[in-house]
Amino acid sequence: MPVVSLAKIAASPALAAGDFTVRVPCIYGKRLVSSRVSFGHSRRRSSVSQRVRSELQSPRVLGSVTDLSLDNSVENGHHLPKGDSWAVHKFGGTCVGNSERIKDVAGVVINDESSRKLVVVSAMAKVTDMMYDLIHRAQSRDDSYLSALDAVLEKHRATALELLDGDELASFSARLHNDINNLKAMLRAIYIAGHATESFSDFVVGHGELWSAQMLAAVVRKSGLDCTWMDARDVLVVVPTSSNQVDPDFAESEKRLEKWFSLNSSSKVIIATGFIASTPQNIPTTLKRDGSDFSAAIMGALFRSHQLTIWTDVDGVYSADPRKVSDAVILKSLSYQEAWEMSYFGANVLHPRTIIPVMKYDIPIVIRNIFNLSAPGTMICRQIEDEGGYKLDAPVKGFATIDNLALVNVEGTGMAGVPGTASAIFSAVKEVGANVIMISQASSEHSVCFAVPEKEVKAVSEALNSRFRQALAGGRLSQIEIIPNCSILAAVGQKMASTPGVSATFFNALAKANINIRAIAQGCSEFNITVVVKREDCIRALRAVHSRFYLSRTTLAMGIIGPGLIGGTLLDQIRDQAAVLKEEFKIDLRVIGITGSSKMLLSESGIDLSRWRELMKEEGESANIEKFTQYVKGNHFIPNSVMVDCTAEAGIASCYYDWLLRGIHVVTPNKKANSGPLDQYLKIRDLQRKSYTHYFYEATVGAGLPIISTLRGLLETGDKILRIEGIFSGTLSYLFNNFVGTRSFSDVVAEAKQAGFTEPDPRDDLSGTDVARKVTILARESGLKLDLDSLPVQSLVPKPLQACASAEEFMQKLPQFDEELSKQRQEAEAAGEVLRYVGVVDAVAKKGTVELKRYKKDHPFAQLSGADNIIAFTTKRYKEQPLIVRGPGAGAQVTAGGIFSDILRLAFYLGAPS
Repeated sequence: MPVVSLAKIAASPALAAGDFTVRVPCIYGKRLVSSRVSFGHSRRRSSVSQRVRSELQSPRVLGSVTDLSLDNSVENGHHLPKGDSWAVHKFGGTCVGNSERIKDVAGVVINDESSRKLVVVSAMAKVTDMMYDLIHRAQSRDDSYLSALDAVLEKHRATALELLDGDELASFSARLHNDINNLKAMLRAIYIAGHATESFSDFVVGHGELWSAQMLAAVVRKSGLDCTWMDARDVLVVVPTSSNQVDPDFAESEKRLEKWFSLNSSSKVIIATGFIASTPQNIPTTLKRDGSDFSAAIMGALFRSHQLTIWTDVDGVYSADPRKVSDAVILKSLSYQEAWEMSYFGANVLHPRTIIPVMKYDIPIVIRNIFNLSAPGTMICRQIEDEGGYKLDAPVKGFATIDNLALVNVEGTGMAGVPGTASAIFSAVKEVGANVIMISQASSEHSVCFAVPEKEVKAVSEALNSRFRQALAGGRLSQIEIIPNCSILAAVGQKMASTPGVSATFFNALAKANINIRAIAQGCSEFNITVVVKREDCIRALRAVHSRFYLSRTTLAMGIIGPGLIGGTLLDQIRDQAAVLKEEFKIDLRVIGITGSSKMLLSESGIDLSRWRELMKEEGESANIEKFTQYVKGNHFIPNSVMVDCTAEAGIASCYYDWLLRGIHVVTPNKKANSGPLDQYLKIRDLQRKSYTHYFYEATVGAGLPIISTLRGLLETGDKILRIEGIFSGTLSYLFNNFVGTRSFSDVVAEAKQAGFTEPDPRDDLSGTDVARKVTILARESGLKLDLDSLPVQSLVPKPLQACASAEEFMQKLPQFDEELSKQRQEAEAAGEVLRYVGVVDAVAKKGTVELKRYKKDHPFAQLSGADNIIAFTTKRYKEQPLIVRGPGAGAQVTAGGIFSDILRLAFYLGAPS
């Protein structure tokens, strides 16, 4: 009977007729061997597929294979020197994601001053997923597995071309193409059978590590270091278990390592494959998903290294998932127990089993960022509290969550005092293979509840109802209750055991965030406190407890309305000052919402203000002011919320009363509320006085100048306002400061518009309405009940031009009306005076005016420059010499600065240290 290679059949579009034998490739050690799969003549492809499937499930190995690591012991006296001379590094897929990153990894390895180095590498980023996809396509009999395999080849071929040359490139390319041909043959067999055993799948997916290890070793050799690569399947021996895990066989692995090293003793640098290993029968296997960390820890234990450094793309271990808690901090150190607890409860720290091999030899693990070498990372080691070693600095080190759980509650009076009830419950759970995440039992034994993955709860429920059918019918058990949509929140810390009040603080933080706890568990070691909450409350709960233990700051949840020129400038100012406010002033400003007229951006954890414009475009949703309000106020774990209205919209100002009524503080430069209908203004002020909410609006008059606060200071100290007179418009100040000599007024307006000192339509400034609003606000602050509509305002817009259809038309026609203002200026100059556009509050006559007036050249109003504002307070105390406030009164920077000042004033009122 003829024998043909599987590679040849893989290249054929269909199986040839007649009897033949297929050689299925398997790698044992480093050698390719084959299993014969025989086929008889058949016209039905299904029968052939069944035969292939049968052989793939239990391949027969023909002939003997000499495993160098087992049988060819080299008696040359080169024993593996274990101990502190070795440093072990592990680089994940992200670290070796492309040629540049592989060069960076090589640089780290080369610059490590340890005398001997072992480096464990994962496959290039996404390659393992690509390999699993190949198997899936082949099993599904999808011909596209061939093009997908070509993509794998091209990815590594292109990377090798960028990294290697000469003999190194030729050697790697030959191995790569040979591996691809073997994979093609293997996948063809899987394609025919429509099935792949676990060992065949492990063989396929492990190739990514083989290729990345070889490329990295070649790059390190280019620097002149003696470097070799290790196929970990020659050394690591693991025993598969029934729970989709493997247990390392350290004794056998040490024997194989000694023999491997006897053949490679000259190498000071070893690049080893992560993730892959062999069974005691020499069948290729893996350490399962995310097993590279585990393999690095096993290697660290085998070599007794002085340190295991795990390189990743984050600066270390965070106090909580930074995707859920934006202010999570990098932990400088963790004990082995703390790291284990956080790993178990879902924190992205390490593979959960990574810690076990290194704990035995007290080998510290350091988590570092390959993209930020200046960051020291997080050290995981044995920590002895207060005994001359490392002293823990916080009772709670971190928080972790597990989602998509269901709570199973078994309760009944018949359970109390009945031996074996708990055993019967968990025996039933074990029989269906469910994983129990957490257990909580009342001391009365009246109820037992436990958490299981939601996907397993149906089988658990059926098993329990079947096991306890009689107890339920007889009333000994009252119910087996399933509570879906749950999450676990765990607080982890070694010092929790010796610090009173940790639990009280933890539960108090949850209570203030309005989080309902369904179940509680705490081990006697007190390394963790675990609670079960509703899934929708999980992130809020996580942030609430994290804020309580890590942020002793006054925290404000902020909604910014109107991200235009002023609002955008404010956001940039907050971004630039945020770190200083947190560290020096204990103020944490969280902008959780930004909304414009058409789009809004929301984020519970706080918007990244370095990218808010980009995020607004990419992730913004349709604006809805009611939804926006509910979102800002609905952030229960931050007790203080504030709306910052940076618009000039009357519609937004009409929301102030409702916001204050709902306990939302308001900060704004919007003049519409305070200069709008008098009854609305009085209603807001009355509510403000009766409630604990704050309403700050310093920037409504004078931008960043302290006009409102100065006025209030005078009134609160018993002074009496007689007159307030000022140049309140930076635009109009600029116009009349530059309307001198022979210049026409229209030329000055055109210059100011070009420089951005006016509104897009200069009529908005020249009408005097803005000044009138400021006069109305100051009059009301002084105790006068003035309405904007009753205020006489002299407009500088010629009547014939008020109806112009556009700003452009207005600017074209404005020169026709220069003569009148030029005449007024000449008359003033002849009298030794200047023209100034002012607003006046006459508190004695209880009226206000806005008009163009003349002042002597020695008057303070005549000595302004640029766009400065100036306000003179004539009071009972300052009657002979008015109190003058002068400075920039316009511009985005100063206006935003005024709003920012109000926000900080609010924070101080709410408890921030001043």
